[in-house]
Amino acid sequence: MANRPTIKDVAREAGVGPATVDRVLNGRGVVREETMRKVAEAAHRIGYHASTLIDQRLSTSAPEMSFGVVLHKGRQQFYQNFANELERAVAERTDIRGRAVIRFSASQSPSDFLEEIDALAPKVDALASSAVNHQSITQAVQRLKEDGLPTFALLNDFAQGIRENYLGLNNMQVGRQAGWMATTAAQKAGKLAVFVGGNRWHGHELRETGFRSFVRDSTPDFTVLDTLVNLETRQLTYEATLDLVARHPDLRGVYIAGGGMEGAIAALRETVRPRQVALVVNELTEDSRAALVDGYVTMVISTPLRQLCSDLVEMMVNAVRNGGAGVLGQHFLQPHIYLPESFA
Repeated sequence: MANRPTIKDVAREAGVGPATVDRVLNGRGVVREETMRKVAEAAHRIGYHASTLIDQRLSTSAPEMSFGVVLHKGRQQFYQNFANELERAVAERTDIRGRAVIRFSASQSPSDFLEEIDALAPKVDALASSAVNHQSITQAVQRLKEDGLPTFALLNDFAQGIRENYLGLNNMQVGRQAGWMATTAAQKAGKLAVFVGGNRWHGHELRETGFRSFVRDSTPDFTVLDTLVNLETRQLTYEATLDLVARHPDLRGVYIAGGGMEGAIAALRETVRPRQVALVVNELTEDSRAALVDGYVTMVISTPLRQLCSDLVEMMVNAVRNGGAGVLGQHFLQPHIYLPESFA
């Protein structure tokens, strides 16, 4: 007990006076939030017995903030993981009493995204979404901006010039990485196929453009077939991949720029040998990890969800405090790359 940390020890560690620590502990007087945070961090570092009480004082002094997020494909593992990471990122903030309100669009149609956005907007302090590109979405973001509600684009950059910021991968670069992998892994030159979810996904179009530009500039012996639209569905991707394999014996690679990779994996498992066709997909899930190990996926380009969600919450907090981000930019994150040897 003789070595038990005291108020003086906390004060010394925090760089403040003992009287300040006493005011924080007993809720007397006014102590700046930044100073309270220093005291709380110091108390935890040295193992002060009343550090929990200091945390409580800090939490009750922190402002309340609600963050609304509209995602889609709520049954898919990737978006379930996304929602979990968002809740974690908000819960970890000690400078606010935060709440994440997450809703899933019933489909990828602009009207379904708008329905969820409109339902959330009156209840939150900032909003983010993975919505599609569409004039109605842009108009909605403009209205939210006029009402003082900061709005962020996630994964797919919609309402450019109006939304606060885009957070996600550099999709043009991702497409070029996919092109490099598909052509490098191919045993010889031949045909390549690329799938996109649809023309409302700006991110998919950029990935397709990057993929084609790499192949055209660096590996002219390969031919990229006409782009296939799969609406990000497993069944359409499955059927189209079976057709590709049947019609093109020299098919060397497939890139799934959006969702639906499960269909391509299933089709290749049925029709070709492992590593016969290089398959590049996005996001690490149970399906893509198993296919990597089995040799039916060549590379997974994955979004660092934990970092994205932490950065998003930081930007949302700053936008609420400052009345907007000030600069309408793009926040690119470096993807996580997974190869078969990642799990060897």
